[in-house]
Amino acid sequence: MSYSLNSTLLLTILLAIGLFFFLRASSKDRTTIVEISSSQQPIKVLNGLCEWLNLRGWKQTGGDFEQRILIFKGQVVSSKFLAIFLGILGGFGSCALGLVIIQIYPELGWWPILLGLIGGPLSGIVYFKKSAREEKFELRLIKENENDSTFMRLRAHRDELISLENELGEKLQLKSDGSLFKTPI
Repeated sequence: MSYSLNSTLLLTILLAIGLFFFLRASSKDRTTIVEISSSQQPIKVLNGLCEWLNLRGWKQTGGDFEQRILIFKGQVVSSKFLAIFLGILGGFGSCALGLVIIQIYPELGWWPILLGLIGGPLSGIVYFKKSAREEKFELRLIKENENDSTFMRLRAHRDELISLENELGEKLQLKSDGSLFKTPI
C-alpha cells in the first residue's frame, strides 16, 4: 500500500471519528446548577421566572412546598435541518471511505461505495433519535432575607440558564457568580 493511500485512509478514519464524537456530543446532558440572587421580593422573582418558562414552552409538573421546589419539564426537539445535514455528511464520508477501500482492495469492485447508503441515513437517524429528549428545570428557593431579597438555586440545561440570565437579568435584577459565561478552556 502506498504512502498516499495510507494517509488518505487515516484522514478518512479520523473524519469518521469526528462525526461519531459530534453525534455523541449533540445528545450529551449539559445540566448545570447555579445559584442566583435578586434584590426583589421572592414572589415577584418567582412569578417572573414562571411566566418566562411558560412562554418558552415549559410546563410546571410538580414541586414540593416543604422544600420550596418548583419543577418544570420541557421537550427538546431535534433539528430536522441538522439531521439532514449530518446524514449528507455521513453519506459523503462513508462514500469517501468506500473509495479508499476500493483503492486498497481493487478486487472488491465498486461495492464499498455503497457504504454511503448505510453511513448517511445512520448518522442522521442517530442524531435525530438521541437529541430529542425531555428536560427538567428545577427552581429551589433557598432563603428569604428580612430585606426582601431572594436567593435561589436553579438546575437546568446550561443554555437555558444562559438565556434566562440574558433575558431576565436586568428585569428581575438577577445576579450569579458568572460561571455560565466562562468557558472551560
